[in-house]
Amino acid sequence: MSSGGRAGKPKEEEQDGMSVHSPCKLPPSSASSLPKEQAQVELELRLLEALEIYPPIKLQGVHRHFVLYGLMEFLRRSFDRPFSSEEVLQLLDRFYNLEMLKTDDDEIEMLNHEEDFCLPQSFFVKEES
Repeated sequence: MSSGGRAGKPKEEEQDGMSVHSPCKLPPSSASSLPKEQAQVELELRLLEALEIYPPIKLQGVHRHFVLYGLMEFLRRSFDRPFSSEEVLQLLDRFYNLEMLKTDDDEIEMLNHEEDFCLPQSFFVKEES
């Protein structure tokens, strides 16, 4: 049986004169950077939430500008301040290799290639029955 008449309850551990329930005190240098770190963590969490709606793989294709805009709007609504595309891309770069998402020159050529449309000749030939 433990001392103090509290059967079944573990004794509170004390380390350096502080009980487990005492608030921990941070050194002044790290205490000043704590709100900034918390804000950064909050920003990263909101970005990860946004990625559920706007997956980063879509930043590679034709829809990349729409996805980037969607991420910017999601963060703007979450924090009530505007976000630039550069800010969003910097945040994404912390989690993903954005170099892999860049379009190839072949894809750019294919998207910029223009060709006159014309129906095939077989369309104009009437079937004889």
